[in-house]
Amino acid sequence: MMKDAPLELPKKAILDNYEMCEGLYDEIFDANQNAREHYKILVEDFGKLKPEDYTKLNDYAKISFFNQGITFAVYSESLKGVERIFPFDLMPRIIAAKEWEHVEKGLIQRNLAINHFLYDIYHDKKILRDKVVPADLVFSSNFYVREMIGINPPGNIYTHICGTDIIRHNDGHYYVLEDNVRCPSGVSYVLSNRETMKKVFSNGFLHHDVRSIDDYPHQLLEMMVSMAPEGVDDPTCVVMSPGMYNSAYYEHSFLAQNMGIQLVEGRDLFVDKNFVYMKTIHGPTKIDVIYRRVDDEFIDPLCFRAGSYLGVPGLMSAYRAGNVTLINAPGTGVADDKAVYIYMPDIIRYYLNEEPILKNVRTYRCELEEDYRFVMENMHNLVVKPVDESGGYGILIGSRASQEELEEFRTLITGNRRKYIAQPIMSLSVHGTFIESESAFEQRHIDLRTFSLMSKDKQFVLKGGLSRVALTRGSLVVNSSQGGGSKDTWVLEE
Repeated sequence: MMKDAPLELPKKAILDNYEMCEGLYDEIFDANQNAREHYKILVEDFGKLKPEDYTKLNDYAKISFFNQGITFAVYSESLKGVERIFPFDLMPRIIAAKEWEHVEKGLIQRNLAINHFLYDIYHDKKILRDKVVPADLVFSSNFYVREMIGINPPGNIYTHICGTDIIRHNDGHYYVLEDNVRCPSGVSYVLSNRETMKKVFSNGFLHHDVRSIDDYPHQLLEMMVSMAPEGVDDPTCVVMSPGMYNSAYYEHSFLAQNMGIQLVEGRDLFVDKNFVYMKTIHGPTKIDVIYRRVDDEFIDPLCFRAGSYLGVPGLMSAYRAGNVTLINAPGTGVADDKAVYIYMPDIIRYYLNEEPILKNVRTYRCELEEDYRFVMENMHNLVVKPVDESGGYGILIGSRASQEELEEFRTLITGNRRKYIAQPIMSLSVHGTFIESESAFEQRHIDLRTFSLMSKDKQFVLKGGLSRVALTRGSLVVNSSQGGGSKDTWVLEE
């Protein structure tokens, strides 16, 4: 079989000096530096651009984001809560139809198993009695909510919205890096990225049959309506936000606006006789479904953290009475505890009697003696993560850590072994990304946050997701909260 000849690019084109590092899986080019089949047209289009042409398009994209107010607050040590325009790279990540079919099936399988697991640990606890998952691991999780024991959410659905983080390793296979089933964020940036791409690089959509993502707000609202309490035919739905100082407030307001429902804060709601009401100038309005973007411990000061001004006193009583639906259900965080993640393949086999479609990353649980010793001895070759953090905070990448940092983490782990897990340093795939300081494209590591919806009789997976980019050369930390960027993700039709 003849190999495709390398694409001839015009001199001084934006991709002319694109360098490939050995041992990394490049999403655009194969090992022979030929454009992969589904990238050929895109490479030809970008290959016609000179750096100054691309810079103009890039500036236009920034203006578009600024005018839309697409921002994200960064809470790293150096930036201290700075509000910034969401970093965006114009070269999209493309996923072929066959590959996406495999990913989507794996997501649906995983989400079903997680939902079964959550129902079980708050009811019969069969998986704990059968010692498939250690009971002490579940009960010691910071996210296990004892107030949820015995509660039956509508349709027994706990994880209405899942944000699953996926990477491609240098072996070419997809791996699930973590599950996010508390308040997964980022979908508004997926939709905003696509809108900006249509304005700035509209020709690309003429040459590719890209799956639409525009129906996500409609699908989200349809799911919310379907999860209304029993006997409610025309439910009133709201998005509940911690307020404008939350890092994802743009997303909260974006989703509420696009669904045509009210954006509220805890102070806008009250509970009377186990029903939830919203304050309006016309008097109280009964609320049936709350898409809450407030963490469990803050949603009800009478039940969780006393003195929380973000929640609604009595909300859990109304929930227990079946008079309001909370999306996602409280207590779902057990399933995205990074120590519970280790058992996900066994959870899938236990509830579904199927082999996992998407692979897990090999993970060491520091609470186990053998794993603890291995981590202590090999920390320089591992990524160490706290089980209960998100946004890339508290992570140590051993190969880039100083001796002092390694010793500090050894002390932290020894002091609280339940809190930490470790994984091999996975070689995330790379994608061509425009680096402004170089006025050229360079390889940067990427991952993919996917978004799924689940209701009583339907699962919906958004045809795309948030491809996050580590903008620093060689960095494996792609989180937006750590200064990473994003790309539009194109899933192709057959």
